[in-house]
Amino acid sequence: MEQTKPSEQQPGRSGSDIPVERNALRSAAAQAQTTPASFVYAIGSVTPRFPSLAVEKEFAQATGRAETAGLTNRETLQSVLADRANRYLARQLCWVFTIEGLETYILVPHDPTDVDLLIESVRPDPQPGDVDVVVGVRGPLASPELCGGLMLPIVAFDQLYSFGRDELIGAIPRPKDQAEKRFQATAAELFDRIGQVTDNAGATHEHRALNYLAVRYPAIYAHAAEAHAAESGLTGVEVRPSRLSGTRTIMDVIFSYTDRRTDVTEKSFVRVDVTEEFPFLVTKLSPFYDR
Repeated sequence: MEQTKPSEQQPGRSGSDIPVERNALRSAAAQAQTTPASFVYAIGSVTPRFPSLAVEKEFAQATGRAETAGLTNRETLQSVLADRANRYLARQLCWVFTIEGLETYILVPHDPTDVDLLIESVRPDPQPGDVDVVVGVRGPLASPELCGGLMLPIVAFDQLYSFGRDELIGAIPRPKDQAEKRFQATAAELFDRIGQVTDNAGATHEHRALNYLAVRYPAIYAHAAEAHAAESGLTGVEVRPSRLSGTRTIMDVIFSYTDRRTDVTEKSFVRVDVTEEFPFLVTKLSPFYDR
């Protein structure tokens, strides 16, 4: 586990002996909730870090009390954190959310019991295709003492789930006329294409709509497979405000597929409501015509 730059220990408020780091951790979710709502629906990966030297040393002592013979460092980390006697350590750690290799958010659960979701994101045997999805509210920048000097926006999350990319693709209903290997290749390409959209930090209406579809709407993968079978390739993914937007924020997500022989492009779209924290489908995938 990576260590951020140690921060200096300072006395807590009102004469308390609790370090300022712990006070900051307890108030981080509250800070996010009192900031004007900015919702996040992001795809990336969670990494635990030590916010200070004291927490790192405490973790080392807990590890010394555990049975770790034969375990790798990652397996040891997961085993120690999963022990309920060490929940206090999980609450002290700094949980960094990384997107496309860039440190993007610091995660704090709205509900303290959801620290278990953070622990579950620590895989004993991590793979390149591991994915974490976070849904929550973006708050202010973290204070320097919260995460050892790392100043990133705080996201107080309500939902965090972890899976492998292959696991997601394997759960998508496959068209009967599609070979499994070919369908998986198509679905993987589309999933990666959505994740690599420029600056997709899951904080804008456009990116939240895209990320929601990537993990919750299998029809886009079936459509991509049908297009590939018809010798068409994905040439564009565009998100724009829907004409149906009024009191609610609705986005049109448009997928363009171009025939490799005739160079004719056909478009399909789906509408997603992103007004609130949890996006949802408004209309199913259907043909799109430019007007």
